[in-house]
Amino acid sequence: MRIFLYIIFLSLGIIAFTVLLKRTYDIGFIRGYSQGSDMSQGEIDNLMALVRNGAVSYKKSTPGPSPTPKTAVATAKPQAIEWNGPQLWESVNKRRVQLGVSALSQRDELCTIASIRLNQLLQLGKLDGHEGFSKLPDERPDLEWIFEKYNLSEFLVSGASTPEESVSLWENTLGHKKLLTGGEYVWGCVYAQNTFAVAIAAY
Repeated sequence: MRIFLYIIFLSLGIIAFTVLLKRTYDIGFIRGYSQGSDMSQGEIDNLMALVRNGAVSYKKSTPGPSPTPKTAVATAKPQAIEWNGPQLWESVNKRRVQLGVSALSQRDELCTIASIRLNQLLQLGKLDGHEGFSKLPDERPDLEWIFEKYNLSEFLVSGASTPEESVSLWENTLGHKKLLTGGEYVWGCVYAQNTFAVAIAAY
């Protein structure tokens, strides 16, 4: 009789332990799934922001330019601007040297791209997430040779009150830091006006 009761209690104990273990697993799974889902959604939202606003590169290896998003566009509160493109160019190269890479050498054809893009942004009155840069080879066939000759990247910033603040915004924004630390970039040009700035870097 004792053995029978012992077997019953042992069976009940095993069943209770199994139920408890299953319930604990289910709760952990549901919590983990929920947290993972939230984190994944956050990453997806961040990725979509990068796609909409990130720096864009063109690679010669592709048949025709195809944009590759890199990062979000750097922005600050709009203020009265008293600095210009040459000052920002100097600040960019100064910071590059401080970070251990060579200063960029200016190329006139890259200045053509930077000038066109800055005018587009000034007319629009806001940053465009590199949309104009992506469309430029199709809309301006006369400039297509520039995109074929170089691997180009565009870096945008707006709202900075000084050239140094623009450089700081680029340096502290994922992807834009490559403008300052990317040793692969050897040529470039910067245009700036009314808190908007466009940097084109190439190799």
